[in-house]
Amino acid sequence: MNMTIRVPKDCVGDIIGDLNSRRGKVMGMDSGERCEIITAQAPLAEIQTYATELTSMTSGRGEFSVEFSNYEEVPANLAEKIITAARGNVA
Repeated sequence: MNMTIRVPKDCVGDIIGDLNSRRGKVMGMDSGERCEIITAQAPLAEIQTYATELTSMTSGRGEFSVEFSNYEEVPANLAEKIITAARGNVA
């Protein structure tokens, strides 16, 4: 997913660290008058709870938008977990 995230300047480090932990890639940053605008890409599965996490990290001062970008292959370690879970659910 393509993400555009607007956050206060004092929260940028936390946001970038969080994106990295979600397998996200920071594509660029722009400075606004009072905020930083971060453009990034992240897997949809990793940003399902991003709204609440962003609110927590920025004390309600951050906002973001998301749009579809492209499909990518799931990493092997995650693919194995998905396959195992799917086989366990089939009876």
